[in-house]
Amino acid sequence: MSEEFHRIRRLPPYVFAEVNTAKARARTAGEDIIDLGMGNPDSATPPHIVAKLVEAVQDPRTHRYSVSKGIPGLRRALAAYYRRRFDVSLDPETEVIATLGSKEGLANLASAITSPGDTILAPNPSYPIHQFGFIIAGAAVRSVPAAPDEEMLRALDRAV
Repeated sequence: MSEEFHRIRRLPPYVFAEVNTAKARARTAGEDIIDLGMGNPDSATPPHIVAKLVEAVQDPRTHRYSVSKGIPGLRRALAAYYRRRFDVSLDPETEVIATLGSKEGLANLASAITSPGDTILAPNPSYPIHQFGFIIAGAAVRSVPAAPDEEMLRALDRAV
């Protein structure tokens, strides 16, 4: 029996999967493709980083789960970075969370602040997770063109 999941059916096609399919077709057709997508490294990780990773893996203190909102020292360092870089004061105990990456952070944020029936305004273009996390959380998403001019503000006014 084949069942589709309601929340998955609501998701639009994943743009990076579509791009990968197009690249594969072009390569199969013999076209020379220069792939500038997804930010994947094209060279080996520097040896000093690999050595530090091996050192960390061999330390028994790293053989357990981290605290759920991130290592306290990392959260303090992130708050200090925001202070230096953006002159923003953050409390590392209540306003900073370390996640596995931006996708996880945005998806969890969407689930935390969205109720079914909410309408979310998302910039277009944007990364898929900017919309997908809210769609999965049950929201309706309206696309707002992200332009470096007054048109974006007018589009926001029209959307609400």
